[in-house]
Amino acid sequence: MSDKNQYGMRTVAIHAGEEPDPVSGASSPNLVMSTTFVADADATFSAEAMEDETCWIYTRWGNPTVHQLETKLAALEGAETAVAFGSGMAALFTLLIHTLKSGDHAVISDVAYAALSETANEMFPQFGISITRVDTSDPENIRRVLTPRTRLVHIETPSNPLLRITDIAASAEVAHQGGALLSVDSTFATPAATRPLELGADFVVHSLTKYLGGHGDALGGAILGSEERLRDVRRKTAIRAGGVLSPFNAWLILRGLATFPLRMRAHGDNALKVASWLEGHPAVKRVIYPGLPSHPQYELARRQMKNFSGMLTVQLHKNAAAARTLAEHLKIIHYAVSLGHHRSLIFYLGTDDLLQTTFKLTEEQLKSWRRYAGDGVFRFSAGLEDPEDLIADLEQAFARIN
Repeated sequence: MSDKNQYGMRTVAIHAGEEPDPVSGASSPNLVMSTTFVADADATFSAEAMEDETCWIYTRWGNPTVHQLETKLAALEGAETAVAFGSGMAALFTLLIHTLKSGDHAVISDVAYAALSETANEMFPQFGISITRVDTSDPENIRRVLTPRTRLVHIETPSNPLLRITDIAASAEVAHQGGALLSVDSTFATPAATRPLELGADFVVHSLTKYLGGHGDALGGAILGSEERLRDVRRKTAIRAGGVLSPFNAWLILRGLATFPLRMRAHGDNALKVASWLEGHPAVKRVIYPGLPSHPQYELARRQMKNFSGMLTVQLHKNAAAARTLAEHLKIIHYAVSLGHHRSLIFYLGTDDLLQTTFKLTEEQLKSWRRYAGDGVFRFSAGLEDPEDLIADLEQAFARIN
């Protein structure tokens, strides 16, 4: 695909990064599992000396199948390039450890992906890196904590699991005025909803395990951005840390991406139908979904998101009793962690558990959390099943709650 900018997302999802194999004529992407490649006599053994035209040397440095995936991801996100990793958390950790050094300061969302939050609690202070957590749904909260040592602002929108929305353009302006870079975890939104680089972000991070892979069978992650910024991320940090993506998982995710735009439309349609039904159910205390007018940031969501994605959170009047009942009696929906798969998933996230192990919140932040989540929420990932069947499955399970 010579000029990806002239094509729509569905076409890009199928064709970007792929060409028929010149030897066999195979139409589908090849899976190249080799860890090593026959090299020219003048090939370098230094990963830092690699150029774009350098031949393949070793799969930790680069691999044809992984490269195809990176090219497709960059086309979908509107980025110059992408670097793929073995998981979303590997991508996040690599970005932070590459961007920050001892003495630096970073600002992250007070409610961010659990593993990132726990890493910020336990590991980064050991590196001499200070982290400040704020509710990024108000960009002024970011501005108030910026210091001359702030190198990175990291936001997550919609956030996991509260589904709070952060204004990316406003956050980018605040970060850049303070001399910091902005990274956005856009896993929940996906490029079908939001392209953060177009709104001023410097980096975008995705867990490919979720919507982009879409089938719950392959771990992966990616950082996307400019060639200039990601060149050293790849050469100096990703290759040395070794958290690279396996070619087989890259091939699985490539296959999933072909249907990505179609899946996201169905995820969004199903989530909206289920969320609207839940809002009227007597067992339900509150539903949080960016596509509902009841969402406190509905207007921002409409402005920033083309698709409201498939994630919603639900508070029930009897949360604790409902968790066991749903786990035991749901027939179609799986009671399981993760999200963004073709099958629907639901899992209870108790506030006390999360505050004990994951989030360290101030009193004001805790009040904000409880306004959204109370004592806990069910995180629901709407799959691709018929929405009427999802509603019927929830209805029969709710009827059993004592």
